[in-house]
Amino acid sequence: MSGAMRVPRTFAFCDLTGFTNYTAAFGDDAAGRILGAFRSLTREIASERGVRIAKWLGDGCMIVSVDQTACIGLALELEHSAQRSGALPSRCGSASPRHALLFEGDDYIGSAVNMAPASATRPARSRCCCRRCRSNAPRGCHRRTHGDLELRGFPGPIASSSLKR
Repeated sequence: MSGAMRVPRTFAFCDLTGFTNYTAAFGDDAAGRILGAFRSLTREIASERGVRIAKWLGDGCMIVSVDQTACIGLALELEHSAQRSGALPSRCGSASPRHALLFEGDDYIGSAVNMAPASATRPARSRCCCRRCRSNAPRGCHRRTHGDLELRGFPGPIASSSLKR
């Protein structure tokens, strides 16, 4: 495939829980303030951890990193900081294949890229959907294995766990 190469990366998808309902209840201006605070916090944590925000997706973002522990650590810290600040809670999902497809030099495609946001829709926070994420989680985080998980758009069950600070 022209313009594509396989690279080792970890992905996390983080978004605000209940953002649509919040917008409906409090209006666009209030929602804009919440979203601005979330993005500012995300940028700050990403900068501290050397993790890249690949793209913003409304009230969420796709995170990518060459350092699996830093990527998962960002997701955990973002959830913890959002909860502590009293803002809308965030939820994150992560996946770390051996290699992902870097497409045209600035975008990623593949099952792990799709798995991260799919796993974020599940009830547990900081959902990891691969054994590599669980085994390389940051020190001091608690792991809870959930077993196999059915994710929309995936042909079979995926090993899953949740991580917590």
